[in-house]
Amino acid sequence: MVCYLQKNNHYVWTVQENSEREILLKQYSQLQEEAFHLSKTNRTASDAKTAEAEALMQRIESLPKEV
Repeated sequence: MVCYLQKNNHYVWTVQENSEREILLKQYSQLQEEAFHLSKTNRTASDAKTAEAEALMQRIESLPKEV
């Protein structure tokens, strides 16, 4: 993620690394999207992607909460 901060009328570019939670949430979103597209053509594959996404969500929920 790139952030822009204005400091003394100059823009400073900073790069922040994504947390593990953010990375896993992005993967979860991608799996859900793939499952949706597969649901139109291959229900079995769609169900497998959905199960994979749900397993990932359980892993996300088990992570400690960020402050």
